[in-house]
Amino acid sequence: MRSAYLITTATFSALLAACSGGESEPLQYGASPDLSKPERGIMPDMVIAEPAEWGDKLPTVPDGYSISAIAKDLKIPRQTLVLPNGDILVAEGRGGGAPNLKPKDVIAGRIKAQGNTAVKGGNRLTLLRDADGDGVYELQTVFAENLNAPYGLALVENSLYVANQDALVRFDYKEGQTKAESAPETVTALPSAINHHWTKALTASADGQYLYVGIGSNSNITERGMTAEVDRALVWRVNASTGEHKPYATGLRNPTALTIQPDTGQLWAVVNERDEIGPNLVPDYLTAVREGGFYGWPYSYWGQNVDERVRPQNPEKVAAAIKPDYSLGAHVAALGVDFSSEAMGEKFADGVFVGEHGSWNRKDPVGYKVVFVPFQNGTPAGPPVDFVAGFRDSDGTTRGRPVGVTVDPRGALIVADDLSNTIWRVTPAKAG
Repeated sequence: MRSAYLITTATFSALLAACSGGESEPLQYGASPDLSKPERGIMPDMVIAEPAEWGDKLPTVPDGYSISAIAKDLKIPRQTLVLPNGDILVAEGRGGGAPNLKPKDVIAGRIKAQGNTAVKGGNRLTLLRDADGDGVYELQTVFAENLNAPYGLALVENSLYVANQDALVRFDYKEGQTKAESAPETVTALPSAINHHWTKALTASADGQYLYVGIGSNSNITERGMTAEVDRALVWRVNASTGEHKPYATGLRNPTALTIQPDTGQLWAVVNERDEIGPNLVPDYLTAVREGGFYGWPYSYWGQNVDERVRPQNPEKVAAAIKPDYSLGAHVAALGVDFSSEAMGEKFADGVFVGEHGSWNRKDPVGYKVVFVPFQNGTPAGPPVDFVAGFRDSDGTTRGRPVGVTVDPRGALIVADDLSNTIWRVTPAKAG
């Protein structure tokens, strides 16, 4: 089966090579990336992960840090939440199911699926506990089940919020409990028709009054029409008490993870941008999310760079588009973000960790790692630093794909890996 797949992929890539053009520029990072000219073709180059077991191997981390697998055999772990007592909640599931629009979507979907886990999504939350603080999480138990592709998680006092693909729900939570004691209460329904981008990112404001929900678009660049994009490609602000909601920021194609900046209370997001205009376009990005801000999708990208594929055009919206703060590189598929703390060591104390799931539509794959973006004076400053790598070998062998990243204030980075269905824990050597 694997040999047949490799032949099919190689043949398909060869047929498309003439249409996809060459990569004349390296990927660019930071506040002012070099943007290449758009390249249009029948299909992009597709180089897919070749899943393999970890065996006795581990991901790589910087000198002075150690990594261990604290949970295995999960059912597609996506995002994690560290609770006040140190327990970790893991959201597990797979959503979506949008119908294909064109024959190429069928072909691409089948090829992309080869690079993902074959495990069925759990539609549940799993709780991990390290009772004696030795770094071994001896308890792994189902906290809540029968959910609908849970993804985003947030805790506000005694309320645990979960963003399913179709609704934001709430559980009562008491510190130390290992299982939800009642069915979840719906706070508000979330847009779920079609669900091309199904993940619903979630974080809470610093004061707990509001919940922010990231809702991705229903297409690459409006192929299903603008009606399908109502309440899509944006961040909602939801009143935690009443469920009342409104658009907080728009034009964000797929805001896959949200976090609040310590001290300032500023909302930040990582966003997956559009495809099919070249290997170096469009950069996925990290950005502060301004209330009322418009970030370009679908009419433009990286500020006022017009996407000529979109009809009708909207020059007024293009003129209003906000340029993101920091390019992560095209097609890295950023799916996780969290601010660091001093507990992670001096070199990695000020900045954010970003989980990059990895590309599928580039001849030279990118992502497949966790990077650290350093901050200075509250904003990104400098190139990203590889923090957890070794998920993908140069020959395509891929043992893991990072998704959510969460900083444990006790001094650890928690990484969800939805290919090997593992939760990894990275600590400074002194933390044990």
